[in-house]
Amino acid sequence: GIGMVFQHFSLFAAMTVAENIALGMDNPPSGRELSRRIVEVSREYGLALDPGRIVATLSVGERQRIEIVRCLLQNPRLIIMDEPTSVLTPQEVETLFVTLRRLADEGCAILYISHKLEEIRSLCHKATVLRAGRVVATCDPTEETAKSLAEMMIGTTLNVPSRSEQALGDPILEVGGLDLPREEQFDTDLQNVTFSVHAGEIFGIAGVAGNGQDELMGALIGERLANTRDAIRVRGTDVGHVGPRGRRRQGMCFIPEERLGHAAVPDMALWENAVLSAFERQSLGSAGFINAGAASKYSRDVVSSFDVRTAGVEHAARSLSGGNLQKFVVGREVLQAPDVLIASQPTWGVDANAAAAIHQALIDLARGGAAVVVVSQDLDELMAISTRIAVIAGGRISEARPVSEVTVEALGLEMGGHASPDAAGAAASHEAAHD
Repeated sequence: GIGMVFQHFSLFAAMTVAENIALGMDNPPSGRELSRRIVEVSREYGLALDPGRIVATLSVGERQRIEIVRCLLQNPRLIIMDEPTSVLTPQEVETLFVTLRRLADEGCAILYISHKLEEIRSLCHKATVLRAGRVVATCDPTEETAKSLAEMMIGTTLNVPSRSEQALGDPILEVGGLDLPREEQFDTDLQNVTFSVHAGEIFGIAGVAGNGQDELMGALIGERLANTRDAIRVRGTDVGHVGPRGRRRQGMCFIPEERLGHAAVPDMALWENAVLSAFERQSLGSAGFINAGAASKYSRDVVSSFDVRTAGVEHAARSLSGGNLQKFVVGREVLQAPDVLIASQPTWGVDANAAAAIHQALIDLARGGAAVVVVSQDLDELMAISTRIAVIAGGRISEARPVSEVTVEALGLEMGGHASPDAAGAAASHEAAHD
């Protein structure tokens, strides 16, 4: 009687909807009967699904419907949902909430796990707050604010990032006509990606997972080389043809999405992980030899500046909690004072106070004249810290607009592959101004 919808979908992309649902059932009916029941249940709850569609051809929102329908086919009395909206557009979130409210009205209990506090306030009848694995509060979320809920979570006053308007400098990072074919069958082709980021700017890139963010990050940080050397330029210097080390020498630093294994080596000490990216910029050695003392000092500076909870910099990266490791990775890059910082999901998995501290560090870095690119699925995050925002969908990037001229709803439409009226109007005005 218990169903589970995981944050990361447990689906096989090369199989059909019906085949994936059958895999999650103890005694699935015959193929024809299962398809009939899928159509029946999906229509009843407004979760349209074609049992014969290959999962790889579906949007992320449609894939989540598979997980929910698979639960519903087993008539659960309790559904547990772990961060169910992390990969959905705002419009898809509202559709999901309609379904969940109906299920609750029909007597199904729903345990909804999320760090998105406005969603908790909108959807839930009761909220339980956990901190360090312990229950610290139970409340009616409709009687709380997002700020008060966050303060229950962290046990202290929430620090809100402060930013001020400032004149932007010249473009530092320029990406023009970037095309990158997919490497795997279900990857996304990058098509004519073009944008520029100025000194003093935080450039936000929004999008639903699987629309080319990973491929764009790979191209920007040099793990995949661009189609032409001038497709990516830093302060007028072509870097499209050089790898991560060459780009670091040009003043770039990187915060990849996957912290354990990509941003940090799990079994290496924190000070050793600092050497991996800061060896040259922080003079942590010379002639190929590591200066362990300098590396340890730099690591301790990161730990101190970003409030990383650790027993010491000699301990392995895997010994840190996810949030503390994320703070270490962000601090390791930010304290190098790069000209360009590329960050993907910079506050993923950290508490509200740590997220605010990371946001402030990015704002301060831009205020000091750096060009900062933040790739994120969290629209609230992008709206809070970005100067301009663009949307990536299907491997293409939209025209960037000032954050003051966009709404979450308009961004959600673009993320779903639909041009919003605001965007269309802005584009028409832009073209008219140049006629």
